[in-house]
Amino acid sequence: MQFFRSLHAVKAMTFDLDDTLYNNEPIIQRAERALQQHIRTHHPRAAALTAQQWLHLKNSAIATRPELASDMGQLRLTVLRQALTDDAQEQTWDEGKLDDAVMACFHCFYNARSQFTLAEEIHTTLKTLSERMPLVAITNGNVNAKAIGIDTYFDDIYHANLSRPMKPSPVMFEQAADKLGIAPQHILHVGDNLQKDVYASINAGFQSAWYACNRPMALQLEKVSVLPHVVLDNLSELLAF
Repeated sequence: MQFFRSLHAVKAMTFDLDDTLYNNEPIIQRAERALQQHIRTHHPRAAALTAQQWLHLKNSAIATRPELASDMGQLRLTVLRQALTDDAQEQTWDEGKLDDAVMACFHCFYNARSQFTLAEEIHTTLKTLSERMPLVAITNGNVNAKAIGIDTYFDDIYHANLSRPMKPSPVMFEQAADKLGIAPQHILHVGDNLQKDVYASINAGFQSAWYACNRPMALQLEKVSVLPHVVLDNLSELLAF
């Protein structure tokens, strides 16, 4: 543990999820493979789309509705619906049939995205902390916290969505502080991203702990605009607070 700023008493903690509690990239890659296999099996025209065409659909959706950039679920649904349109027209589906096909694709991805097991140390740390102070999760992603077994540790879980912009926006931090009823300077936010977690939490008046589980903990390798209050060697060090 390395300190860069003095800390006020910690009365509550907020947590990022992806790449803080688990390495998210291989999980997403596996879910994408499951989705593509489902599409190859059921939707031949969509299966023929190239990676650049999928990216174009995503960028076009965000250009049309910029708020989709903060809601990974709604963005994926929008892109899937557009991708499956040619299949729908070829098979003369009505709107209900298209809706069902889009949701089947979405659930294929979402279920695979939330099928993994956290390290026992993570469960032990979160359980112990939750027995001593309130915890809130603040995430830009859409992992199913119940499916991975962490929902009971948190008083609330805030996912970025159409009305709740992604970090580094201060909105989710402000909502968490209001929910907790605790002054921001007594809340410690734990996250892996120097911009979306460290900078964003400090900008919202929180204290910040930097921890990344998916890469070396080396500040000299990161794009740093502001230093965290503390750098952790492992999450169990949070028990010191």
